[in-house]
Amino acid sequence: MQEVTIRRVGVAEAVALQTISRHTFKEAFAGDNDAQNMEQYLTENLSIERLTFELHAPCSEFYFAEVAGTSIGYLKVNYGTCQTEPQGENSLEVERIYITKEHHGKGVAQSLFQKAIDIATSRNARNIWLGVWEHNHRALAFYRKYGFVEFGRHVFMLGTDAQTDIMMRWELPMSG
Repeated sequence: MQEVTIRRVGVAEAVALQTISRHTFKEAFAGDNDAQNMEQYLTENLSIERLTFELHAPCSEFYFAEVAGTSIGYLKVNYGTCQTEPQGENSLEVERIYITKEHHGKGVAQSLFQKAIDIATSRNARNIWLGVWEHNHRALAFYRKYGFVEFGRHVFMLGTDAQTDIMMRWELPMSG
């Protein structure tokens, strides 16, 4: 596989962000969920308007994972008041980390996760947290491998379907 580059997504790239967002979300969840709920989620949460708004947010950042200039995944992190649930100023949320299926197992998720660690470190965060659907066993295994531990649960609405996300946290090593 060619080298993966990670770069910040610009506001003018909302259409490209929407394309990779919708593609990877469908790949990850369409087989296990109702088509109408999937479409409602995609329409409400991954619209150009919504993504453009999120790209403008001062406390959210998006990053593309690219191979030869083609997006194969992306990362969204939130800090401060942009976190989907308040976890304090010393926390960084990984709200989204998605990779195309054809690139699973090739180190892309690790590269994006490392970017999140770099951002958290530069912001002097003490931990990284996220929510993972309780049935997303691949993602749960990935995060547990890195030392994430469960600290709660919350409801994630996929259309009209109330699903349970496992909230996980990883404490950053303290530099000294």
